[in-house]
Amino acid sequence: FFSQTNKNTGIKSLSLFATILHCQPFSPKSIMKTVPFLFTGLVGLSTTDGFSISPAQNNAVMKSSTALKSTTVPDNDFRDDPEFETPKEKKYPKFSQSIPFLARPKELKQELAGDVGFDPLGFAKNPELLMEYREAEIKHSRLAMLAAIGWPMSELYDIKIANMLNSQPILDATDRAPSVFNGGMEKINPVFWGFCVGLTAAIDLYGVSRARTVDGYTPGDLGWDPVGFYPTDEKDRMNMQLAEVKHGRLAMIAVTGFSVQEFVTGIGIVDETPLFFKPLEILEEVLEEIVDFVEI
Repeated sequence: FFSQTNKNTGIKSLSLFATILHCQPFSPKSIMKTVPFLFTGLVGLSTTDGFSISPAQNNAVMKSSTALKSTTVPDNDFRDDPEFETPKEKKYPKFSQSIPFLARPKELKQELAGDVGFDPLGFAKNPELLMEYREAEIKHSRLAMLAAIGWPMSELYDIKIANMLNSQPILDATDRAPSVFNGGMEKINPVFWGFCVGLTAAIDLYGVSRARTVDGYTPGDLGWDPVGFYPTDEKDRMNMQLAEVKHGRLAMIAVTGFSVQEFVTGIGIVDETPLFFKPLEILEEVLEEIVDFVEI
């Protein structure tokens, strides 16, 4: 390229130099005007060999450029294809699984158990907030699961236990457990409240300490598994976390339903829906009615 360019430049300059000498009268002034063209032509011709490349060198350059292109641009380069997606992009659904007509929130990447893309208000604005909300969800889920068992159990056995201990039952006249809506919270011994607050604070502080010191900390992981239920396989661990999240979410809905139902109806949930909490007694009553109907 350089050889051919300098040759062309030199020839054109010398041709122009000859034309000017032919057209103009010979004088020192005309010679001075044509000297630059003569100099350009001579320089172009003299530097041609300096920039010339032999056929062997030219082939080597072409091979090296081809090799460079093959290493930098893959043969199956689909980057300009609008339908091309990297494996990471294909992993995430475009729309929310829980609300299919809404786009999936960008921070919900199905990395956590129970992630179905539900964040319509956009609370999880960054990964740090997402982890904080997951930690809060796990805590509320575990507390709600305990409450979902403790609430009906208190209505079933409070009177029996109180009679055994010669103390006053905490249920009201309609067999409703104490709650914010039902009242009766003052019946609970303050020592019990103090114990609950202290135990909760200790567990929470321990969880914060683990979150700051344990590498790869999973929200809600307190390292407490005395029976050894938590599996070692990653897939089985995710399934167990999913089960906990699902049960916890259902428990939170159930406890909310308990509270609202007793406030609206004025009747304890055990008395309102005995089939769920006293199935054997209900079955016994149904059998007695059937026997009475047959005898009649």
